[in-house]
Amino acid sequence: MEPGSPSSPAGEQPPAAPPEPAVPLRPVASQSRFQVDLVTEGAAGAAEGPKGRSPSPSPEQEDQGIAPPGDESTAAAAEEAKGRFRVNFVDPAWEEPAGSGCVISPQQAPPQGSEAAMNGYPQNGDTLLSEGSLHSAGTTTHHYYDTHSNTYYLRTFGHNTIDAVPRIDHYRNTVAQLGEKLIRPSLAELHDELDKEPFEDGYANGEEASPAEEAVSKHVVDNKGVVKFGWVKGVLVRCMLNIWGVMLFIRLTWIVGHAGIGLAVLVIGMATVVTTITGLSTSAITTNGFVRGGGAYYLISRSLGPEFGGAIGLIFAFANAVAVAMYVVGFAETVRDLLVEHNALMIDEVNDIRIIGTITVVVLFGISVAGMEWEAKAQIVLLGILLIAIGNFAVGTFIPAHDKRAKGFFNYQSEIFYENFGPDFREGESFFSVFAIFFPAATGILAGANISGDLADPQLAIPKGTLLAILITTIVYTGAAVVAGSCVVRDATGNLTDAIISGTAINCTNAACKLGFNFSSCATTRCSYGLMNNFQVMSLISGFGPLITAGIFSATLSSALASLVSAPKIFQALCKDKIYPGLHVFSVGYGKNNEPLRGYVLTFFIGLGFILIAELNVIAPIISNFFLASYALINFSVFHASLAKSPGWRPAFRWYNMWISLLGAILCCGVMFVINWWAALLTNVIVLGLYIYVTYKKPDVNWGSSTQALTYLIALQHAIRLTGVEDHVKNFRPQCLLMTGAPPSRPALLHLVHAFTKNVGLVVCGHVHTGPRRQALKEIATDQAKYQRWLIKNKMKAFYAPVYAEDLREGTQFLLQAVGLGRMRPNTLVFGFKKDWHQALMKDVDNYINTIHDAFDCQYGVVVIRLKEGFNISHLQAQEELCTSQEKSAQPKDIVVNLEHSDADSSKPSSKSVSETNSPAASQDQKDEEDDGKASTQPLLKKEVKGSSVPLNMNDQKLLQASSRFQKQQGKGTIDVWWLFDDGGLTLLIPYLLTTKKKWKNCKIRVFIGGKINRIDHDRRTMATLLSKFRIDFSDITVLGDMNTKPSKDNIAAFEEMIEPFRLHEDDGEQEASEKMKAEEPWRITDNELEIYRMKTYRQIRLNELLRENSSTANLIVMSLPVARKGAVSSALYMAWIETLSKDLPPILLVRGNHQSVLTFYS
Repeated sequence: MEPGSPSSPAGEQPPAAPPEPAVPLRPVASQSRFQVDLVTEGAAGAAEGPKGRSPSPSPEQEDQGIAPPGDESTAAAAEEAKGRFRVNFVDPAWEEPAGSGCVISPQQAPPQGSEAAMNGYPQNGDTLLSEGSLHSAGTTTHHYYDTHSNTYYLRTFGHNTIDAVPRIDHYRNTVAQLGEKLIRPSLAELHDELDKEPFEDGYANGEEASPAEEAVSKHVVDNKGVVKFGWVKGVLVRCMLNIWGVMLFIRLTWIVGHAGIGLAVLVIGMATVVTTITGLSTSAITTNGFVRGGGAYYLISRSLGPEFGGAIGLIFAFANAVAVAMYVVGFAETVRDLLVEHNALMIDEVNDIRIIGTITVVVLFGISVAGMEWEAKAQIVLLGILLIAIGNFAVGTFIPAHDKRAKGFFNYQSEIFYENFGPDFREGESFFSVFAIFFPAATGILAGANISGDLADPQLAIPKGTLLAILITTIVYTGAAVVAGSCVVRDATGNLTDAIISGTAINCTNAACKLGFNFSSCATTRCSYGLMNNFQVMSLISGFGPLITAGIFSATLSSALASLVSAPKIFQALCKDKIYPGLHVFSVGYGKNNEPLRGYVLTFFIGLGFILIAELNVIAPIISNFFLASYALINFSVFHASLAKSPGWRPAFRWYNMWISLLGAILCCGVMFVINWWAALLTNVIVLGLYIYVTYKKPDVNWGSSTQALTYLIALQHAIRLTGVEDHVKNFRPQCLLMTGAPPSRPALLHLVHAFTKNVGLVVCGHVHTGPRRQALKEIATDQAKYQRWLIKNKMKAFYAPVYAEDLREGTQFLLQAVGLGRMRPNTLVFGFKKDWHQALMKDVDNYINTIHDAFDCQYGVVVIRLKEGFNISHLQAQEELCTSQEKSAQPKDIVVNLEHSDADSSKPSSKSVSETNSPAASQDQKDEEDDGKASTQPLLKKEVKGSSVPLNMNDQKLLQASSRFQKQQGKGTIDVWWLFDDGGLTLLIPYLLTTKKKWKNCKIRVFIGGKINRIDHDRRTMATLLSKFRIDFSDITVLGDMNTKPSKDNIAAFEEMIEPFRLHEDDGEQEASEKMKAEEPWRITDNELEIYRMKTYRQIRLNELLRENSSTANLIVMSLPVARKGAVSSALYMAWIETLSKDLPPILLVRGNHQSVLTFYS
């Protein structure tokens, strides 16, 4: 469905209409006239539109007040309609002839399916346009909007308003079965002036629809045939079936035999403590927002982020797949015991388990593939059998056991209870090994949560069903342990010949002897019966043995079936999030319930592999560790979210405590190591490895995790803490406000500054937008996220700060004063040299120079960076953009500009923004776009297009090569530091920081200083002493004794020729005219000014000669920036000084600190 287009009722095809561009949910056109009518009761049944509303009633139904079939809310809607108003937009094309005073009735309105009639207009569930959009479109129609489902409310507010009232549909973020997202009026629609034209693209502020919104606009939810479960059938039944699995019938009595009644109850209690805390934590997470499919993976990933979620999701899905094998092996053991009892073994005991297990898992696979509905029906039947079996066991304890006494069953006997109360560990078993065998029974608590996507209301079902299941199953487990320990002795032969007369046996004092049986032979030879030897004790106790066998079948098969369903569901959710790119093939779902058939196949083969192990006691500890790791992270998620104090952490379930959740996480980790230390280590290594992998891959997801919230909280706390600490010279670091404009347009500038600030100081990329305010603010809104994302993608540790201003200087002033937070504020202004300043408007040059003065006024240091090729590659990106658009418009012919640079593949500067280093080409591009009245649309990253390349001219090729200059290894070169004036040490600190970086570490620092010819050695030793005290390594110190020598006549003449267009020549004209020109153009150079600063001018020319003589082969030059007195030196002369000083040289940084010490030799 096209966004914003009307849809026909379900089952009907809308009439064909000519294709039109996609329209957003928010309409793009409106009318200048409307009238307000009362809504009658009959109108209460009016149709709801395409956004999840019911079909329209017929005119007859509307007249009679009859709602359309299937509308369950008719009565309520009719009641709500009373006293409401309807806004009727009047279309002259549909009006009666002039003067009739009539308008079209609702029955005469254009049909809903007509695109032409309803083009761009919202239906009953949409929001309406602002007053600013209520303009005449020439030809219009009558349209009717019910104010209850829209936003025109008259009775409530007493005036016409398009402001939306609170509604749940405004807060949805994706298509869901509960409803669809609606878009409230934007702030621009409510706030912009009435005479503004609507945006061409239909979106306020130029915003684009998010993928979620596009999905809403193109997708209609079809819930027909989807199976959803309530809390009993979906959670309680599944949890109880999983917990009452193989352990209840064929391992619990064995645990009682080894651990005794007391420790067996303690084992159950310990498992219950862990599962209850985890259940409380699970309840807290599930009630903190809408829960989708994925179970534990979904809960952890949305709480702790994709790193932990991706790690635990993989092993949790794997653990559930292995659990299939555990339960199937339990079932196979029972069948094998029956075969042994009847002497019907197929091969041998181990291979029979493998054969039976394989057949069983194939059958279960078939049931699961049939669909969730069949699986749920099977679970109900299995639960019924299980409950009958448990009841049969309880009844059997009261039936006299005369014929079972030889096998160790004596009904309730105090002697047996006392004897079995204490432990009797054998064959290397211990308390924790027994606990490791039992704990997998507790893993069933997440059986309901694992199918969270198939629950009707996960927020209600998961807490209620899980906690109640834990309570019921704990009572049953504890009762069964006490009952078995009170009725059955540990060892029995099964031979009736061992019967004796009570008290007559010699050296026989155990409970069996007191009850008439002597089983003392079991001390030397292994017996076949009793708690320690017989896994089928519950069948022995029960009133009807086959029912226990049926119960075992039911418990094991239901648990296996639940795990076989859970594992693919979890794995599918994990694959859908694309955290592991190679696994996306398993995210495909089939049918109404989106069944993960490929996941079922994978789970089947994993389970089959572990079934072939055929030893339950080997499988159980492996699963225990995986599940415990999942439980630990669920508990830690609650603690972490509570600790982060995020306003979004508002669980509806209140019965949790962050410290108890932390205790639960610690308990889970401790139990992991107690159960099996090497398996615990292996589990942690696997989780850590997956965590590191996901962190490295950085999946493009944002789930509002508690990790983000805690990171913010920690950053905020530390930022506030820093404000209470005075700055110290030892902790000084250059924190740069870097005037890049759009960061991708000047990559070399950004890379060089990033080289000496990475992991050391702050970098803020300033971008001044000018032009029409509304357009500039629109660009700022889109650029903020776009360019920050570009910086992150290109591994630039920097922030992006756009600002709107009338010109560059004003914008920079805003940034100088406002950028930063507490102590994390820039202290150094960095920008590129204005290469083509002599061709630019002198107003721009004046602003550029005044920006330096403003920085000094704000006590900033200043760094001007010059690269002879220049920095700005935005015009090359514009060519790439043009070729890309041509390729899109003419598919057969592919054209592209070949930009061989990693940073040249991003968006160019905005059409209405300026920067201090704009080239004429870029300026012309901007002018052309402004003439068109359109903003450029820039891709964030380069899209590679195949085809022929447009050749670049020589200058552009050099510029493109230079743009990647500072990304390369610098080799064994030099960084020449011309520390001519003491600015506090910034001129020396920056090159030192560069040499600490990998790309610059092989470069040596050479220091050049001014001095007198007669004391060169003294000045060199003095500087060497100072540098050694600063602990800065250097390779050479050069003292410039001839710095004040007059420069060559050719260079002086070249300088005078350069400044000639900017001179005032007041001595050659009338004084009044000269003063007027100076007032109008303060940047001009006066004759008097030139004479006063002649020696300083000569010094700049001479320094350039020395630079070319001594540093022409340096990798980088760092030199003191000359300072011009504000108000005394004109902008043109200062610009000429900088030009003369830095021309025809390798990359040069002209640095001037704020004359406060940034270096110290004190400890």
